[in-house]
Amino acid sequence: MTGAERREQLLDVGRTLFAERGVDGASVEEVAARAGVSKPVVYEHFGGKEGLYRTVVERETAVLLGTMTDALDVSGLHPRAVLERAALSLLDYVEENAEGFRILVRDAPVASTGGTFATLISDIARQVEHLMVREMAKQGLPADAAPMYAQMLVGMVALTGQWWLDTREPPKAVVAAHLVNLSWNGLSHLEATPREVTGEVPLVRPAGGVRPQRSRSATTP
Repeated sequence: MTGAERREQLLDVGRTLFAERGVDGASVEEVAARAGVSKPVVYEHFGGKEGLYRTVVERETAVLLGTMTDALDVSGLHPRAVLERAALSLLDYVEENAEGFRILVRDAPVASTGGTFATLISDIARQVEHLMVREMAKQGLPADAAPMYAQMLVGMVALTGQWWLDTREPPKAVVAAHLVNLSWNGLSHLEATPREVTGEVPLVRPAGGVRPQRSRSATTP
């Protein structure tokens, strides 16, 4: 192999191994054994296990961020359609890059320029903010809350992706439709100043006629 080909082989082997065992459970010895090379070859290309892991994380981060950026880089589409594109894009990535996604949902090493999965989600959320600003403006809602709502939306999709990674049911198109149903229909009924209602809304009286105690808010003594 050429040096570039060997590097790609080691990255592929490392991705599989890190997805299976995590960075702590993997070793340079096993990476070398699976690649059919000696340990010095791994050190030559990446300086050690941490360097290989960091490179794998950064490559997967770039792929996922690029996928989501392409999904959101549209004009003329209804915001609901954009949300569906974004949800489907993430699920496409999960389906086609299961090993990479398993690695990303673990915390990346501090030295990684890609940061953690939470950092990646924040990067994607910043690209969603303009959608939130536009929709909130239509409803006369304060735009300064848009960054927070963008984090909520992207976090919901990302966590659903983690769940779907193992279940793969129902089909991703169905999952995306439900995600959009929850997020869009919720967005269309946002309150300008939401407040805690726990403790104010009585519970439904049970069939037996004995009324349970009212829920109490965290601030109620």
